Amino acid sequence: MPSETSEKRAPRNRTVTLEPGDRARLAAKCGRFRNAGLRTAPEGLFCGDSVALAPELPPAFVDLLFLDPPYNLSKDFHGWKFQRRSVAEYTEWLEKAICAFKHTLKVSATIYICGDWLSSASIFEVASKHFIVRNRITWEREKGRGATTNWKNSSEDVWFCTMSDDYVFNVDAVKLRRRVIAPYTNGDGSPKDWQKTDEGNFRDTHPSNFWADITVPFWSMPENTDHPTQKSEKLVAKLLLASTSPGQLVFDPYMGSGTTCVVAEKLGRRSLGVDINEEYVLWAARRKELAEADKTIQGYAGGVFWERNSLQRQQQAASPKASDTLFDGA
Repeated sequence: MPSETSEKRAPRNRTVTLEPGDRARLAAKCGRFRNAGLRTAPEGLFCGDSVALAPELPPAFVDLLFLDPPYNLSKDFHGWKFQRRSVAEYTEWLEKAICAFKHTLKVSATIYICGDWLSSASIFEVASKHFIVRNRITWEREKGRGATTNWKNSSEDVWFCTMSDDYVFNVDAVKLRRRVIAPYTNGDGSPKDWQKTDEGNFRDTHPSNFWADITVPFWSMPENTDHPTQKSEKLVAKLLLASTSPGQLVFDPYMGSGTTCVVAEKLGRRSLGVDINEEYVLWAARRKELAEADKTIQGYAGGVFWERNSLQRQQQAASPKASDTLFDGA
């Protein structure tokens, strides 16, 4: 998809861009909130300030809140800038956001809050006031520049919270298929809790709170955009499969390029996404269009999530064209 900008991309670059004329067509698919209250639970993509618009949202319609706010870092989101502040100030800012959205949550809702090491203190302080904090997932981010006077920052967190003890958790939907190096066998020599294949031995393991199988989107992946802090579809898919059932509604008030809404489309969930940057909303709309025809999620196949660098070899063995849709880093 050629870009409307003068930027020249490599021939194999698969970054989602907008073709001439796309903006008007896609804008018609997106909405803007008005100052009148909404009588029914909204769905779709909206442009606007989600905190300011939150009072328009009806109560108790959200099954999962995916909260990926700006981290406490100075960052330019294509013209919309967030400035780093003190921990106390960031905590106050985050609490304002959570209080704005809390009324939209069902009693059985799940909340996931994204952050890094610096924002962790603020997240726990605020989340523990309003929700039941159940765990903190840490995922390895392989991208990032090395540091000369500090440890390289190569991980991020997702805090797992619920409104009550009545919540969804589909553990069998988020198992990880891992290679078995030294497999155990039964007395008759048959595999014990693992599968033998021509490509190696694999075991489906229960999910832990440390994820080393996530690849940050990059230029050769069809889900990639120019958003500076885009989350992986694989990461979001784990959360949605674990904590929602088909047909339930996911709300992302800082949706960026729309990964949460795109994954919801692919997995048969409903979604509401809001972002203040109109260009990001249009990227999200384009990605949702593509998701209507292509439901694949990198690193997820056969009802399981695959360990990094294992899915490609499996599918290449089954189909010589697998390399057209997969990459080395599932």
